[in-house]
Amino acid sequence: MKKMDKDLVGLILAAGRSERFSCVGRDKPKVLFKVGGRRLLLRNIELMRDQLNIKYIYIVVGYGKESIINLCGKGDKLGVSINYIVNNNLSKGLAYGLFLLKEYVNKPFCVLLGDEFYYRSNHAKLVDFLGDNFLGICGVKKQAEERLIKKNYSVEIKNNRIDALSEKPPIVKNDYLGCGTFLFSPKIFFYIEKALKFKVAKKIEIADVLNLAAQEGEIIYPFFIKGEYVNVNSLGDLNSAKQIVRGRKHQSSKVSLIIPADNEAEAIGAVLDDFKDKVDEIIVADNNSLDNTASIAKDKGACVFTNNYSGYGAALKFAAQKASGDILVFVEADGSFRSYDLEKILKCLKNYDMVIGTRTAKAVSMNIFLRYGNILMARLVKFLWKKHFPPRLSDVGCTYRAIWKSSYLEISSDLKTDGPEFSLEMMIESIKNSFKIREIPVSYFERQGGVSKHSKNLLGVIKTAMRMLRVIGLKKIKLFR
Repeated sequence: MKKMDKDLVGLILAAGRSERFSCVGRDKPKVLFKVGGRRLLLRNIELMRDQLNIKYIYIVVGYGKESIINLCGKGDKLGVSINYIVNNNLSKGLAYGLFLLKEYVNKPFCVLLGDEFYYRSNHAKLVDFLGDNFLGICGVKKQAEERLIKKNYSVEIKNNRIDALSEKPPIVKNDYLGCGTFLFSPKIFFYIEKALKFKVAKKIEIADVLNLAAQEGEIIYPFFIKGEYVNVNSLGDLNSAKQIVRGRKHQSSKVSLIIPADNEAEAIGAVLDDFKDKVDEIIVADNNSLDNTASIAKDKGACVFTNNYSGYGAALKFAAQKASGDILVFVEADGSFRSYDLEKILKCLKNYDMVIGTRTAKAVSMNIFLRYGNILMARLVKFLWKKHFPPRLSDVGCTYRAIWKSSYLEISSDLKTDGPEFSLEMMIESIKNSFKIREIPVSYFERQGGVSKHSKNLLGVIKTAMRMLRVIGLKKIKLFR
């Protein structure tokens, strides 16, 4: 393998808007969306650094530039050196953003589009082209779905060279999907300038420039990308990328069970016996119980944190911070839920950010006020946040749920409540962030010993309902920051 010039620079184009993501924050650049808990831009910086040994990176910024600069800084924390180029003419297309690098480089350089997702790719093999005579190298992915090629650009290959490219082709002639990975000779700037001068298209894209160069006989090689690839242009694309990471990690993921406890000595031993062989760790957030809740939990092997928590939500948030698992499972200490539902919850989580139990389908142990109160509250949440395409919901108060920790961390700073309304708040924030959520039926039993602190009688149900309505109102008018 040829050695890459240690001074080779990288360029990441990250100036675009996120028009198709209005439901998750139109004011956020696409490159800042997270996949597997890591922002797309950071993933691509790390790809350049780790696979291509690139230490000097230019990032073309435009829309939301302050957020990007604040995230990456000068690159010292990322092990690279970063400089920024501002593109104030986004309407001219990606090629114009690329052209802004002209004054900074005079040797071959690598380009990545900042909103593309690669997983277990073979980018390190790009170095095999160094030393060859070429104008450009284009990342190409074999793709059977024509609709995906139509969203990107197509390439035609003859004698192992690309002889034609078409941006968002109306007709697809083969299964070659063009990706946003490139290796360029500085001569590319000549063809960008030529394309801009003669306005070969209203917006000059990189594929337009390369097609012009190919027609004039320039050497452009395909680089066949292996591994997973998603061009993140929509919420569906973002969820596809997340699902790739979830699917690969699912089997080896560590599961943390989180249990809040407040004088639950009568039940917590049985709960821990029920779950302990099905999870990797159990964390009990003990609210200074006056009985022997803490000692029972410790004897059963749980990690116990005894504190004066200000409420149910506060206990869960503290325990979630301490959890080391990839997946967080929340359950009660009173024996109202069973571990046999856990398998289907975790299986479902392979395709979702969060899986929530519903007790309303099997409401044997649920009083009528609690049952229909949850159904009505769920319908209200769905109506108020309908633009975020919420899932089927029937039980906002079910505390048996599982969420990927990476997803939980995305919303954790927006979880403000400390009481029983925390479960509803987690649901609302997940919907607002357009997480993929699934509600599935779980069995629900009479609690073992003691009484519920929040639904022991009609007055308790009403108080909890009022706290939930307050959260809904504050979240909707955005008084919670």
